[in-house]
Amino acid sequence: MGDSVMSNFRVIDPEIKTQVLEDVRSSGMKVSEAAVKYGVDPRTIYGWLKKCVAGSERNLILENNRFKKENEQLYNLLGRAMVELKRPKG
Repeated sequence: MGDSVMSNFRVIDPEIKTQVLEDVRSSGMKVSEAAVKYGVDPRTIYGWLKKCVAGSERNLILENNRFKKENEQLYNLLGRAMVELKRPKG
């Protein structure tokens, strides 16, 4: 009984996955067309696309946090520079 569920599972070559994602994301190929061309279930392709979006969203969040920290450091430096400029000379 459990064997019938596992018989539908197969490992997709990473190069095929890369090519499918390239065709769909960059070349504008429809998921249904890529599924037929590469013999991959459309649900699998949608899953890959979802993971790519989640991964890129995570990267954007990390990048945003890095920019916030960098901005804070720059404001601190700017504040110190402004204090130095306003200090009386002599």
